Amino acid sequence: MPAIPELAIDSEIIGTIRAGAWIVFNLSGGKDSSAAMFAVNRYLDYLGHPRSRRMAIHADLGRAEWASTPATVAHIAAIAGMSLTVVRRAAGDLVDRWIQRFENGKRRYEALETYNLIGPWSSASLRFCQSEMKAAVIGPAVARLLPGERIISVLGLRRDESHNRAAIPIAKTDQRYAKTGNRRGTIMSLWNPLADWTAADVFRAHELLGIPLHEAYTDWGSTRLSCRYCIFASLHDLRASAAAPPNGDVYRELVGIEARSTFPFQPTRWLADVALDLLGSALQADVVRAKADQAERRRIEAAMPAGLRYVAGWPPRIPTRAEAEDIVAARRPILARHRLEDRYSSVSAILDRFAELMAAGARKRAA
Repeated sequence: MPAIPELAIDSEIIGTIRAGAWIVFNLSGGKDSSAAMFAVNRYLDYLGHPRSRRMAIHADLGRAEWASTPATVAHIAAIAGMSLTVVRRAAGDLVDRWIQRFENGKRRYEALETYNLIGPWSSASLRFCQSEMKAAVIGPAVARLLPGERIISVLGLRRDESHNRAAIPIAKTDQRYAKTGNRRGTIMSLWNPLADWTAADVFRAHELLGIPLHEAYTDWGSTRLSCRYCIFASLHDLRASAAAPPNGDVYRELVGIEARSTFPFQPTRWLADVALDLLGSALQADVVRAKADQAERRRIEAAMPAGLRYVAGWPPRIPTRAEAEDIVAARRPILARHRLEDRYSSVSAILDRFAELMAAGARKRAA
């Protein structure tokens, strides 16, 4: 058989495989999850694990996904001889989630439930694009499909991908969707067989094992596949995606969200700047205004009373009258920019609202 690097594996995973556990491959269409499936399948065949107890699953992210991803995933699963289940978030796709988050943030800001306006995008510290759109959709689906089974979910995570993934374990028990002692007796684990592989190892496995690569790599030169436009993507990969004509409509939709929200897609980069030539003059003008409004909002919010910034259990206290005057003045232009009602437009209204929030917090803690 072609030589590829050894899989990361521990004795518990080996024992569970030998006991006939179900193996569920989490497929994204990217190089890592595909390589993990093919490499693990070779190992499972060697152990004599029955192919009838293996399957693949894919979380479809809707508009955020490359248009070719569903077909690519289906093709890769078919080549591997794996049945494929496709799941989706019932409440809408990832673009819907970004839009929903900003609308919710505006309502909360209008109601003075937050100190600063909250933007639409997921981030390194708030990865709901992964947790809500993938894990929280795939996990329950697998638990429903395989009740009472011992299940190993195979992921394509690698330690050299990022600082956050440098410490990923080889395997671990996953109790998020199958709690210990659950009624059906389902037991779930996560396995990262490519934990110690490099990107070069992955591409070599594709070559040696005949695994097809997504067009993002072969036609457009991306270094990794995720969404069409990922909050973690490099400038190179954002440009590669923008160069693909089928991605143009979603590009303009996301830039439109930037323009309306005044929040850039990435903390230090506006998606609008990646491919200005794809934007009409009206949208370009909207982005110019959004950038100016972002700078003004950040200046205003930085000048608000520091002792009242968000902490767990916010608000920490009721502001002084002088602080309340500052809050009224700071909120006014931001509310106007987003066409929100200024419900707390006086010092007394601010003080009363903070008192309401403090009382509600106390009741919640006492409950």
